Amino acid sequence: MAYQFEDRPQRILLPARVGFIATTVMISLVLNLLPWRDLTGLPDWTALVLTFWCIHQPRKIGIGAAWMLGVIMDTANGALLGQHALAYSVLAFASIAFSRRILWFPIWPQAMHVFLLLISCQLLMLAVRMVAGGAFPGLLWFLGSAVSALLWPVVTFLLLIPQRLPESIDENRPI
Repeated sequence: MAYQFEDRPQRILLPARVGFIATTVMISLVLNLLPWRDLTGLPDWTALVLTFWCIHQPRKIGIGAAWMLGVIMDTANGALLGQHALAYSVLAFASIAFSRRILWFPIWPQAMHVFLLLISCQLLMLAVRMVAGGAFPGLLWFLGSAVSALLWPVVTFLLLIPQRLPESIDENRPI
């Protein structure tokens, strides 16, 4: 049985600029470090943006960048050093490993894959926290991954805007 996905026009995207990738990652870090982090259900913006770029541009951002972002998150939050770094690097590895598979799907099945990646990242952070003697934060702590998966179509649309812009408009060429 052959799977048939929705018929949607395929566009040739421009390559992502490293400056734009760095800007979006910095914005996600700032969003993570705002004082609202103790609220329940907020997504891990850095993990979400890191997952996006590892899926869409695996050659431009990878495990090393994920490790550095994790160390920055650990030092800024005062968390156990290495907790975010380990989780983000495993998340980046899994995102890169599954990137070709994920991109074959329409946006909502992609969101389900991203949910599984992000919940795995949170489970790894929780395991490190629990081994170090931390307290269990409660089941509502996992709500952030579900919210991130629901935000996946919006994040995908926003972060692909610069790649969809035409370099030059040519009325004689349809692409």
